[in-house]
Amino acid sequence: MEKFEKQLKRITEGKGFIAALDQSGGSTPQALLGYGIQEEEYSGEEVMFRLMHEMRVRVMSDPAFTGDKILGVILFEKTMNGFVNDLPVTEFLWKKNIVPFLKIDKGLQKIENGVKLMKEIPNLPERLQDAKDKGIFGTKMRSFISGNNESGIIEIVKQQFDIGKIILENGLIPILEPEVDIQADEKVVIESLLREAILAELDMLGDDQKIILKLTIPTEANFYTELIQHENVMRVFALSGGYDLDRATRMLSENHGMIASFSRALLDELKVDQSPEEFSDVLSTAIEEIYQASLT
Repeated sequence: MEKFEKQLKRITEGKGFIAALDQSGGSTPQALLGYGIQEEEYSGEEVMFRLMHEMRVRVMSDPAFTGDKILGVILFEKTMNGFVNDLPVTEFLWKKNIVPFLKIDKGLQKIENGVKLMKEIPNLPERLQDAKDKGIFGTKMRSFISGNNESGIIEIVKQQFDIGKIILENGLIPILEPEVDIQADEKVVIESLLREAILAELDMLGDDQKIILKLTIPTEANFYTELIQHENVMRVFALSGGYDLDRATRMLSENHGMIASFSRALLDELKVDQSPEEFSDVLSTAIEEIYQASLT
């Protein structure tokens, strides 16, 4: 319990941001391509995931990657089960004062009513217990909104909260991530419907049910202030959603109280053929930019 309380205090009160290192099978080839590894350079999922794990280990073990500016890391399941310098990943991170989270969703359904709901998450209680046993503090699950459809948005938020309550019952803190497509034609309207749907669900939670939200950076600055200030919201993270580092940090800095939970914007400029010094310099620059934008 002492460890949990320390991690809870770190996430709720700490200065910094969350690194998202949770690319799954569908997004891994694109992530490796961005890192400079072409698809023809490897064959099969096993090799693909090994290369991805090596990249993540390189990031997590870099001297620039410390708890001074990084509060937590969202892990892919295979990464959680791996090692860094002969230590389990979760143990390695916590030694750096970095709180580990786990991505638990199993991908998305086909689009319907302007949204992609999450696929069923099999054996959820067992997976949550396994995560707890391995030192995970909380979980993350993503769904996707691309159209202005009120019923679809309400449904996607309800699904997030229903599973979030199960996660809370199993002693972990859920990050709910109903992502809004940054290319959506009616992004501002969608964000308004999303905010109202989230508030409706929040108001039905008990006093002891605290969740984290991870949301696309809104078009209108400080649009999610009411969510940030809600008594049932532990923290509101921002996802970069495809914005590059400069735009993502600029927009985030205008949204007071949100902190980054970036993946692409954090990793975009890292390349497999960089020297250790070059790699660390690039990573350090990205970390500093994201950290400063998360302080506002």
